[in-house]
This record gives sequence, structure tokens and C-alpha cells, in this order.
Amino acid sequence: MTASAEHVLKEYYGFDSFRAPQGEIIETIMQGRHALVIMPTGMGKSLCFQIPALLHAEKKQPGAALTLVISPLIALMKDQVDTLKRRGINAEFINSSLSREEREERYRRVRDGDYHLLYVAPERFRKDEFVDVIQSRDIRLLAVDEAHCISEWGHDFRPDYTRLREFRAIVNNPTTIALTATATPDVQADIIRQLGLESDEVEHFHEGIDRPNLHLDVVETWGDDQKLAEIIQVIDKFSHTTGSGIVYFTLIKTLDQFSNMLLERGKVHLCYHGDLERKQRRRVQREFMESPSSVVLATNAFGMGIDKEDIRFVLHADLPGSMEAYYQEIGRAGRDGLDADCTLLYEERDLATQMEFLRWSNPDADYYQRVYDLIQHETEKIDAYGLDWLREELHGRKKHDFRLDTVLSMFDRYDVIKGDANRQSLRITGDLPPALQDEERLAAKLQRDQLKLLALVQYVQCEDDRKEYIHHYFGLPYPDRTEQ
Repeated sequence: MTASAEHVLKEYYGFDSFRAPQGEIIETIMQGRHALVIMPTGMGKSLCFQIPALLHAEKKQPGAALTLVISPLIALMKDQVDTLKRRGINAEFINSSLSREEREERYRRVRDGDYHLLYVAPERFRKDEFVDVIQSRDIRLLAVDEAHCISEWGHDFRPDYTRLREFRAIVNNPTTIALTATATPDVQADIIRQLGLESDEVEHFHEGIDRPNLHLDVVETWGDDQKLAEIIQVIDKFSHTTGSGIVYFTLIKTLDQFSNMLLERGKVHLCYHGDLERKQRRRVQREFMESPSSVVLATNAFGMGIDKEDIRFVLHADLPGSMEAYYQEIGRAGRDGLDADCTLLYEERDLATQMEFLRWSNPDADYYQRVYDLIQHETEKIDAYGLDWLREELHGRKKHDFRLDTVLSMFDRYDVIKGDANRQSLRITGDLPPALQDEERLAAKLQRDQLKLLALVQYVQCEDDRKEYIHHYFGLPYPDRTEQ
């Protein structure tokens, strides 16, 4: 490792040395070689591209070197940029949360040679003005964060991530680093393929998923009373220690129900879910981060960008949707290296909820076509009566069917429709993509999602070492601790 990299590490981050294998990854990048990095949550993946970005940085001038970071979530990129700015690093983000004036000002500064790191969502490449601006810079490094979003085999697929091969070409195919905490062998291969690279062009760094300080447990429950008792037991266990906890729920209504029961029993806590207004979500997140010992009840919307070292427990009150999602969420515990509990409460009815989610998130080709045709030919009725009319036309009186939400989200991502934030004035702007008409492909995706859920059920039923089960799921050897 070059002395200059260690100097940057000390100057901006306050560390004297790199944690293995950060130094080797940085040296690989600085030599112009691509890298795929799989590293447990909280182990310092971001340093692997932030340090090279600072080493590449030149004086502010048109065309100056820039590291471009692809990040999937607005909240995540803002949190990371805010942290970098506090360290004195010249970083910025451009996304849909900005006003037109703010966005144009940042475009101007990009063109003038400002910033060492720029964070954007992959959807930003749909904007001609962004493409024009970014091509004015020397993109030395392309960093793809949450790289599992590239792959249809992954647990958080984003269609725009599949255009990364095209994005790399737009910025002259720079050195590329893809980073994620969780990826099965199939997902790893797909990440490389979607980037337009061959496996032998990419250095693989897989630090495993071993977190010895995390203590995993599964408790089978029957009914809300027992589930509530288990939650209180975990909260009470850590009530006299410094450190925080997260209790994950699948449904907002269940979260609210348990929140009320906990408050009745004097258990103070925060609540975080997608139905809260943005300001309220930020307030809850800030209070959680700043409090020395807070508990938050949350849906899986909470966690991305949460970098709090002393989370002493992560409790899943409901069954998550996949092993990948479960491992990523428990990875938020114990980042300080101290002991942390990760408890999963399993109730059979929760499995039925997740199976219903899979049906909602995997509409068939006929359903995609029907929604497309209705938006195209019934615009006056949709304008007059909104999505309620569209839902009733599709589902009759079945209110608890959310396939339409999935379809509209996919139409957004594939640039098929346009409309305001409240889904009014929907208009077709593009053809129905082949990927959403291929019944065989859609059925295969549903089957893969079902197998991911099955793997989590098998984890629950596992009578052996659950950590060993997780390692085998991700295609990794299990560490031998016989000599420890």
C-alpha cells in the first residue's frame, strides 16, 4: 500500500492503518483493475472507493478527475455525502429530491470541475442534461454501491442497474468497483456480466459474512401475546446498557398495533415506516442516531444508511422475505465488535403473509398487459376517478391486492409511464418492455423468490449451527474455530 493512501486515511478518517483487505482493494483500483467486493455490513466497504477518489482528485478545473458513485436510495446517498462533508471531503449528490435550481447549480459545478465524489441513482442516466454534464468530466472510477441491485437473482432488483454496461460506455469505461454485503455465487456472476466484464478481468474480494459477535436465535411463537412477551424480554435485557435496538415488522398496521401495546406497558420507543412524512422519518432517524439507548420499531424501510456502531439487538418480529434481506438487516447489529443479539420470532401465519407478498410482487404477463392497456385507453376515467377506479377495474372488491403497485413501479423504472407524485394524469410514454411480456422469465423469477423464502424457513428449522447454514447458502466455507 502506498504511503499516500495511508496519509489520506489518517488525514480524513483518523485511522493509522487499513483493515484487511481494504489496502489490497485500494491498490488494485489504483492500478486500474476492476474489483468485486463482498464484505459484511459495517466493515468499511465505502473506504475502498472513497480513498481512491481522493488519490485521483486534482485541482478544480474543467474536466478534472471525478469518482462517480451509483447508489440506489436517496436517503442513503444523502447520509453518506453528509458524512463525507463533515470529514472535509468534497462530495455531493444529485437526485430527484433537489429543486430545479439546486440541480442546475450542481450541474454547473460538476461541469466547472468541482467535487471529488458524486453520488447519483442509476435513473439519473435517463436525463440527457446529466449525460451531457457527466461526459465533460474525467471519470477515473465508477463505484457501484449495493451491487446486488444489478442482478435479477438478487433480493433488491433495480431495472436501471441492468444498464450499467451502457453507463460505463457513456463515461468511457472507467475502472469499476462493485460492492455489496450479500451475494450468492449466481448473483456475483450476474453482477460481472451486467457490468459488461469478464470474470478474469475482475479481482474478487470476498470477506465472507462471518460476524462472531452476533448471537443468532430463533424463537417460535403462537399468537400476539407471546410475541409481545418476547419483544419485551429482549428490550428489558438491554434496558440498563448503553446501546440501541431495532424491532423489524413486515406490515405497518402490525407495527402500530405492537407500538400501542408496548406503550401501554411503559416501553418507550420510536416508530419508523414508509407512511410517515419525510420530515418525521428524518426526525426519527436523527433521534435514533443521537440517542445513547433508543429502540425503534420499523419496517424494512429503516436501516439503509444507518451507521450506528452500538446497536445491541436486532429483533425480527415477523419473518423477512429472504435470507439476503435477513442477513443484511441483522448486519446492522454490533458494528463496534461487541456482542449483539439477533433474534427471529417465527410464527407460521407470517409465512402466509410473505407468500402473499411474493404474489403481489410477481404479476404475470397478462396482468402487465392489462394494466398497460387500461392506462393507454381509459385515460379519461383514470383522470376522473384516479387509481381507485383502476384498482376496482382490475381486482373488483378485493382491496388487499397490491399487484398494481408493483406494475406501476416497474413501469416507472422502465420509463413506460409518466404522471405526478400522486399517480394522477398517468400517460403511456413507452412500449411495454419485452422483459414484462416474457411469461417464462416472469415465472422463473417467482420461483427464485419462492426458493429464497424457502431457504429462510429452512434456516428457522435448522437444528445445527445457523451461522454454518448461512455460509453454505452464500456458497462460502465455514470458518474453523476448533483452534480458537
